[in-house]
Amino acid sequence: MEYTQLGRTGLKVSRLVLGTMNFGPQTDEATSHAIMDTALDAGLNFFDTANVYGWGVNKGRTEEIIGSWFAKGDGRRDRTVLATKVYGNMGPDGEAWPNHDKISALNIRRAVDASLKRLGTDYIDVYQFHHVDRATPFDEVWQAIDVLITQGKILYAGSSNFPGYKIAQANEAAARRGMVGLVSEQCLYNLYERRAEMEVIPAAQEYGLGVIPWSPLHGGLLGGVLKKETEGKRRTEGRAAETLADPAVRAKFQAYEDLLDKHGLAPGEVGLAWLLTRPGVTGPIVGPRTPEQLAGALRALELELSDELLAELDGIFPGPGPSPEAFAW
Repeated sequence: MEYTQLGRTGLKVSRLVLGTMNFGPQTDEATSHAIMDTALDAGLNFFDTANVYGWGVNKGRTEEIIGSWFAKGDGRRDRTVLATKVYGNMGPDGEAWPNHDKISALNIRRAVDASLKRLGTDYIDVYQFHHVDRATPFDEVWQAIDVLITQGKILYAGSSNFPGYKIAQANEAAARRGMVGLVSEQCLYNLYERRAEMEVIPAAQEYGLGVIPWSPLHGGLLGGVLKKETEGKRRTEGRAAETLADPAVRAKFQAYEDLLDKHGLAPGEVGLAWLLTRPGVTGPIVGPRTPEQLAGALRALELELSDELLAELDGIFPGPGPSPEAFAW
């Protein structure tokens, strides 16, 4: 396993991040434990979750599954870099109760204690803001985070789904308080969806944040979905079906699969390997539902993409270019 520093910190993390959103709703507890054991045995030490994960079963269920895995001992917690998130409403009985969501000082205090209890641990390595909260000033947010760091409940803070200007605002506010600020940004980024290259990734690089792409295969579309559809192995539905309904977009994915078929490469592995070549990327989040899917993701670490292939991929899915050149002269 290859490791890298998380942004400008001294924290070493694996180049793949284990996403746990499927644990509970789609993957039962025993299989979830097996996936985490396989990941840790392979050297994958960076696990990502969120307090709201467990939708469809109950919010918080995913953290509980991770907590029961930690409880098995054998150094599981000590060897894991644990990241979770706060923002979504965790009100009682599914109610959208006031002050049980977003990142006010009150909700941060309440949410971190609840996550620690579900996770069965006394600290969180990276505590992430799951979304922008435009109603809460960053001075309030950092005051709450400072208390948590002093209490030893969290070590670092990160963001998710932040625009570039909010990354800048957050870290400038932290600097005024003499704090480290955000150390990572988790954003939607993949070969098809490259708008993060305009502002988010440059801002993250400027402020020393590690970039953690979510949906690295764009909901499976970059995993060979057209071939699977033809072979009857997968039926496209929801957002994937809507995306492929555009003939021009469908043609791009067909060209992508044809190119990789010519090179004898698996589309899903290439989609992950491509992200590992991108400047500023710490590691993409992979969210396997089975140990077999995790094994496929791990193979991406062994791929070396040639400059010729990278250029061909850019030809199919060109990026927007940096800002402001992406939209100005």
